[in-house]
Amino acid sequence: MLALVVAVGGCATTNRSTRDEVLRQIVPSTVQLRCERESGGRRAASGVVVARDVGSRRTWIITARHFLEPLAPQKLSVAIPGQKQPVVARLLKVSERVDLALLEIEGVDLTPVKLKDTVRLGDEVWVVAFPWGRRMTLSNGVVSQLAAADGGDDYEGPARMIDVSVSYGASGGGVFDAPTGALVGLIERHRTAHVALPQSPDRAIEIPVPGETTLVSSDTIRQFVFEAGLAAYLEN
Repeated sequence: MLALVVAVGGCATTNRSTRDEVLRQIVPSTVQLRCERESGGRRAASGVVVARDVGSRRTWIITARHFLEPLAPQKLSVAIPGQKQPVVARLLKVSERVDLALLEIEGVDLTPVKLKDTVRLGDEVWVVAFPWGRRMTLSNGVVSQLAAADGGDDYEGPARMIDVSVSYGASGGGVFDAPTGALVGLIERHRTAHVALPQSPDRAIEIPVPGETTLVSSDTIRQFVFEAGLAAYLEN
């Protein structure tokens, strides 16, 4: 009996350690983004470090394109964990096909994520983002829909939806495979339901619909980074 207790306790410790290692791996790879337009408008979003060049100390960050739309003169900055002052970023590339944009920063060495192109329906994921432009939040859930083509596998393929509810500012946040910490997708949008307030029937609030947070899958991100000429800087 004592041997069994020790064995079970050892397994629990190992699982807990593995989970901690994954979280320590993924949290530093998600950053907070802000833009300020010449007109005075301000917006916030999240982003994920996708590639870096150690020699030149350049780092590339992927985010949702709609965060920057309409494309106009604007100042972009990145809040780095553990650093008081934000870093100036420049827009390197936007996709015309999917909701992706690529930013570049210099003088900062951040660890990029690894990409995982294929998941299974029901796989557990971690979501790291900065909702409402505030502090980082960590949520977990499962893959609720795949992006498989018609007639494709219903149980395995690129991630398309997760059951985690997100809010404004979480766009561009990373969705990570829970066991490995690899990036399986980027938060694109979330569906909301209009709910009337009992005390004010003429007013309504938007409530995120669980299970309908859409992603840009990692295989699409990989292709976009390749098109930007950064294939050599991706993590294997």
